[in-house]
Amino acid sequence: MAESLHDRYMKADAAHRAHGETCTRCSPDARCPEGQRLYESFERLQDAYLSQQKRG
Repeated sequence: MAESLHDRYMKADAAHRAHGETCTRCSPDARCPEGQRLYESFERLQDAYLSQQKRG
């Protein structure tokens, strides 16, 4: 069974948060390359999920 958009969005959020808790190079104003990749994935999935919710 394929993961739902919500599940993927939540996993991306968890991965982004976990990275931020351990990475010494990331800050609220700047991200390391891995942190940037994780943030962009989270952001893209969040946008898709919120758009889906608006469509109803």
